[in-house]
Amino acid sequence: MKFIKFLIVGFIFGIIMSKAEIISWYRIYEMFRFESFHMYGVIGSAVILGVLSVFLIKKFKLKSIEGEEITFTPKNKSITRYLVGGTIFGLGWAMTGACPGPMFVLLGKGIWPILLVILGSVIGTFLYGMFRDKLPH
Repeated sequence: MKFIKFLIVGFIFGIIMSKAEIISWYRIYEMFRFESFHMYGVIGSAVILGVLSVFLIKKFKLKSIEGEEITFTPKNKSITRYLVGGTIFGLGWAMTGACPGPMFVLLGKGIWPILLVILGSVIGTFLYGMFRDKLPH
């Protein structure tokens, strides 16, 4: 019962993603072919909202739902890690037509082949965990 609020937010988020056509393979295809601004507008809005949210969290020293202070740990500023990670993520997105959030929305809509993508994502995450210490970070 404690986690019901997260389930409700997940359902609402899924409905919004579906209605906004963010999970549409056609919209993703348009984006990668630079034929439409739709997905760039959605992603750009999310980035702006994220930057604004982090700014407000830091400025007002907001706390989490549990009352804990929210902190941000500085990351290694190596550009290579972002280029390699972003390229792998983008290639996976382009090949499957889905990034992690929409995968579960597609499953909820009854698009059963997405189970292969979810399985591949779980295996990839598992392999990353196994080899993380050996990878350059």
